[in-house]
Amino acid sequence: MNVFDIIGPVMVGPSSSHTAGAVRIGKITRSILGEAPVLVKVQLHGSFAKTYQGHGTDKAITGGLLGFDTDDARIRDSLEIAASCGLRITFETIQIKDAHPNTALITAKGNSGKIVTAMGSSIGGGNIIIRQINGLKVEVTGEYYTILISHRDTPGVVASVTGILAQNQINIASMDVYRSNRGGSALMIIEIDQKAGNELEMQLSYLSGVVSVAFIEPII
Repeated sequence: MNVFDIIGPVMVGPSSSHTAGAVRIGKITRSILGEAPVLVKVQLHGSFAKTYQGHGTDKAITGGLLGFDTDDARIRDSLEIAASCGLRITFETIQIKDAHPNTALITAKGNSGKIVTAMGSSIGGGNIIIRQINGLKVEVTGEYYTILISHRDTPGVVASVTGILAQNQINIASMDVYRSNRGGSALMIIEIDQKAGNELEMQLSYLSGVVSVAFIEPII
């Protein structure tokens, strides 16, 4: 166990699961979108749905979508800040079969018109797992620098990506590839040991078959 596991995250709010974890779900969704969101629908399941206003989960998710860290005092006023920034956000409750009790399904639209959907669960102590991205079942913890690559399921894409990473001396900690169906859309999730820069993002974006690239900073 590390110190984070023992004492929990530095945060604003009463609950590591309902506030700190919720901030991180919102912040990772913003990273997946790759730009500032302008229109967001948040669907809350289980305990999130029952207590989100009392525990400030709505403020926490909004703070994350605005890019705030878990200890940012602005989280308390995040709903008002979002409104002043032109971010329209709605909350509703939902039942998701077999989902963790602290789960949020977020659909976010960015300035460019890009839309992403992410389902994340707050599993305790501020830790989270993103379990679904754009309908694909995944597992993203946000504990490492992470590259998300949306691409077409065609031969050579994975080899091209790993080749670019090798050229840039990027070490891969883990890598998973998820696809909707053979030859359809796919998502590469690569956890790496060091921060990646804008130049790497451009190199990956130019590869044949790659649709989009997003970077996620570690949440710890």
